[in-house]
Amino acid sequence: MRIVADENIPLVDAFFGGLGEIRRLPGRAIDAAALADADLLLVRSVTQVDRSSLAGSPVRFVGTCTIGTDHLDLDYFHEAGIAWSSAPGCNARGVVDYVLGSLLVLAEDQGVDLASRTFGVVGAGQVGGRLVEVLRGLGWRVLVCDPPRQAAEGGDYVDLEHILRECDAISLHTPLNAGGDHPTHHLLDSARLERLRPGAWLINASRGAVVDNRALRELLERRTDLRVVLDVWEGEPQADVGLARLCRIATPHIAGYSLEGKLRGTAQVYQAWCRFSGQVESVRLDELLPAPWLDELTLNAGCAPDWALATLCRAVYDPRRDDADFRRSLVGDDAQRRVAFDALRKHYPVRREIDGLRVRLKGDAPVLAGIVRALGAELV
Repeated sequence: MRIVADENIPLVDAFFGGLGEIRRLPGRAIDAAALADADLLLVRSVTQVDRSSLAGSPVRFVGTCTIGTDHLDLDYFHEAGIAWSSAPGCNARGVVDYVLGSLLVLAEDQGVDLASRTFGVVGAGQVGGRLVEVLRGLGWRVLVCDPPRQAAEGGDYVDLEHILRECDAISLHTPLNAGGDHPTHHLLDSARLERLRPGAWLINASRGAVVDNRALRELLERRTDLRVVLDVWEGEPQADVGLARLCRIATPHIAGYSLEGKLRGTAQVYQAWCRFSGQVESVRLDELLPAPWLDELTLNAGCAPDWALATLCRAVYDPRRDDADFRRSLVGDDAQRRVAFDALRKHYPVRREIDGLRVRLKGDAPVLAGIVRALGAELV
């Protein structure tokens, strides 16, 4: 069997090496010519996979090692009889860690107690749903907007206008849908951006076009009270340099780039391939994960809860490093910046997830124990 894979997908050899010959290519270079004799295609979000790249090829299974599927032409797959799989939830925890780290930075900048804020989460799927659990577990007030889930399930959801009106911090976690009953392209357009509360924080770690980037830049040029965190951009790998400079945190689409998240994505697609092909799974992710650099932290019962929260989060991940790396890349012409954007993703340093951290408490500390449990770390 002949396999074409994005060169940035980890553990491809471990999971798929026994199935056939693997050809690795930059994700943006995978085209019809590359797939002319391929049976299995493995991609990430940067590769558009549609009729133009697949028509006439022998590809019968496409796996994307990512949560999103907006880069896949699923209607064509159905028409052509091509099986496919994504990796739902694979990097959800990494994105949650990114949002927590960003909130800590914003709170410290302004001397704000996070517990006093009202948080709005737009999109309560794999990522947004986990973020809601963590924020509510910390005892914070959270409002949730998810029209598809509300229509299907009912429940305690609010509309987007309510989020804009009531929330001090808004985090976006919707898929990118250009049409249908619930389109999300430019969900936050110029009119809605104008309705952000004074001093509001906006975080987008979903898809770049969920926010009208031009309108956001124009707004930030006028409203210095707002604070914005962007991990995703319209026109990636091209990012609006002017907008990036106006953001408090700007990163190159790496919010979910934890080691566990990337490896989990490969494992989930491998499992889907085995189901499709009728093969027995012979490789297990838990046998391939390396030991974390930081295995355990010990906290004394007398430490302040806000200090404990910041220490636990930052011991594992702090987005300010990625922000600094990205800002250093915003030089040269458009072509140079596009190359730099992809290079930051390709050579991303090892990063683990908070729920892999073991925390030991010395003394009776029920409040600290609650924080550890809410973060998803292991209390020992």
